[in-house]
Amino acid sequence: MHLSGEIIQAAIGSDILKLLIQISVLLITARIFGELSQKLGQPAVLGEILAGIFLGPSLLGNLFPFIHGYIIPVTENQVNLLEVITLIGAMFLLLITGLETDLQLVKHHAKKTLGIAFGELPFSLACGFAFGFLIPNSLLVDPDQRVIFALFIAIAISLSAIPVIAKVLMDLKLIRRDIGQITLAVGMFDDTVAWVLLSIVLGLIGGEVVSFGSISYSFFKVILFVGLSFFIGKFIIRHLLDFTLNRISSRDKILTLIIVFTFALGAVVQAIGLEAVLGAFIAGIVFAQSPAVPKESIDKLESTTFGIFAPIFFASAGLKVNIIDLFKPDLLLIGAGLISVAIFSKFIGAYFGARVFAKTDHWTALSFGAGLNARGAIQIIVATIGLSFGILSQEIYSLIIITAVVTSLMAPIMLRWTLKKVQPEAQEIKRLQQEELLKDNILGRVHRVLLPVRKRDISKASLSKMIEARILERIGRKTDLSVTLLTISNEKEKAESQQFLNTLANFFTKFPVNKKISESKNTLESILDEVKKDYDLLIVGATERQKNSDMLFNPIVDNLVRLSPCTSIVVQSSNVVDDWRPSRILVPTNGSLASKRAAEIAFGIAYHDHDQVHILNVVESKDNFASLDIEGSSKERRLSFAYQAVNKLKKLGESLNINTFTEVEIGEEPDKVILKMSREKNFDLIILGTDIRPGTDKLYLGPRVERILNNCTCPVLVVNGA
Repeated sequence: MHLSGEIIQAAIGSDILKLLIQISVLLITARIFGELSQKLGQPAVLGEILAGIFLGPSLLGNLFPFIHGYIIPVTENQVNLLEVITLIGAMFLLLITGLETDLQLVKHHAKKTLGIAFGELPFSLACGFAFGFLIPNSLLVDPDQRVIFALFIAIAISLSAIPVIAKVLMDLKLIRRDIGQITLAVGMFDDTVAWVLLSIVLGLIGGEVVSFGSISYSFFKVILFVGLSFFIGKFIIRHLLDFTLNRISSRDKILTLIIVFTFALGAVVQAIGLEAVLGAFIAGIVFAQSPAVPKESIDKLESTTFGIFAPIFFASAGLKVNIIDLFKPDLLLIGAGLISVAIFSKFIGAYFGARVFAKTDHWTALSFGAGLNARGAIQIIVATIGLSFGILSQEIYSLIIITAVVTSLMAPIMLRWTLKKVQPEAQEIKRLQQEELLKDNILGRVHRVLLPVRKRDISKASLSKMIEARILERIGRKTDLSVTLLTISNEKEKAESQQFLNTLANFFTKFPVNKKISESKNTLESILDEVKKDYDLLIVGATERQKNSDMLFNPIVDNLVRLSPCTSIVVQSSNVVDDWRPSRILVPTNGSLASKRAAEIAFGIAYHDHDQVHILNVVESKDNFASLDIEGSSKERRLSFAYQAVNKLKKLGESLNINTFTEVEIGEEPDKVILKMSREKNFDLIILGTDIRPGTDKLYLGPRVERILNNCTCPVLVVNGA
């Protein structure tokens, strides 16, 4: 027994050594081939597949048989070890595909999406199913499972590769065009339906006869899982995200949560007799619905996937392909037939659906057919599943991989050709112009807000805090917000602090509110520790300014603005009446990014039809730099620039249907002009965009900002970008 144990241990150690060699060789070769593929204008996935074919029995494995076992798995242990790595790669790929599945996009283009899919998806499924019955028994693993095999072929050719389509559309700068959006939406719809169908087919494996009862049971099982995952999973994810973001301070905590939930859902799927990758796909869709997921976490996940696991997965897929065996006449004929059916079923189905149901023109319909023909990564994952489940023979698996390569090579070429013929409509041009104006809008990335508050008599606090509540509630109408109220307390006052937060939370009615009490003697440190937990915005009140000190507001507020890792807003809300409403908002601008951010906040606050945002640019009458001019008047050039600056922001406001007005004034001191206008025209709110001035450990925003804060009679917001 001891000797046999040593032999087994030695064998396992040898297999692990060979696995490490396989991973290193597959990864470096796949990355090199992927880089070459991109330089040739093709997706990296094609080069990664070709890397596996190059290393496998098609070329190196045939020329140098000794590499078998070191690069090409031979023993069952070697195969299983590499399969574990490729399973992780497949799950990561499906997770990212789910994260990229925008259900709102599908919903927005629902009519055309469903119209095209109604023509394309059933037709490609029917063609694939029919073709499955033409393949001879000699190429089937089990001829008695012909129906399941045909269903699998149908699903494999009905899929579309969303990443390949998206890359081509981005290269052509058409990702935001209607045709690009609808193509992606149809691809998402196709893939979602195909994965549900695949799970049903996998549920039928092992049964003696494919009957109505077995199909109904598999269908019910899959639909129940998907339904529960969306509804219960969404509820669970929301609470897990809130807990993780608010209670956990470790780095990359959200990335860990995504991975844990993905593998847990994959385990559930595997336990009910389906394929784990479906769980990863559903997990991605569920997380995609939550705006609280930091983009940084998704970026790290994509880097890990496309930098490590995906190349290994695709190279290992190519490793299983033996092109030499495919040169047999019967396999060449079947391969040509499979590629033809895959291409023309998508083209004809998409063209028919686009023309008949979506009512598009000829070239637009052809573009849908071309775009949806790219299969790439998703088809390879499906083929790998089919091989591992014993549905596909080695030959048919290889033919599906070749089909994925051919269609992914062909689709971008045809898509580039057809899209050049498609002209945008006037409504689409208007939408694109609006999106260009809204690009990088600060409110588009604000979801988690921290509002630190100091415990006080609620009757005195209510008025000032209502201003922040009203501002945040207005912003929350145009973006998904989650607000955390934070107060610093001690053990003796904890009950009073909780009551204070409960009362204050009643002012916020349009979005979820978290209430946190921190027991600490260092208020600044506690707030900074909290704001580092992936908040997008810090908003603080500054009703008690210390005008005779060297602080702009007070020590805590000054240092919070100076040290905050995210965008901050300081609310100075003195001299406010009970029924205060920000109906007339003044935004001074000098054409800077900071003043643009202030205008974006103003447009987010303006909600009612009668609300107004006034954009003001003050041109200094002093001509201190006139001597540097070669031609023309310095004042005239500054006036021209001023009108350009205010008109640019006016276009942004009008694109959001906000009543936007522009003012250009000339004055010796801009702050005096701003203060005079705010009094004469009875503005309810002034919003100042600022950047922290470097070079000091004190908060310094410039003398003009300070003079406005010291003398303004209406509330002022100071927006400082991180």
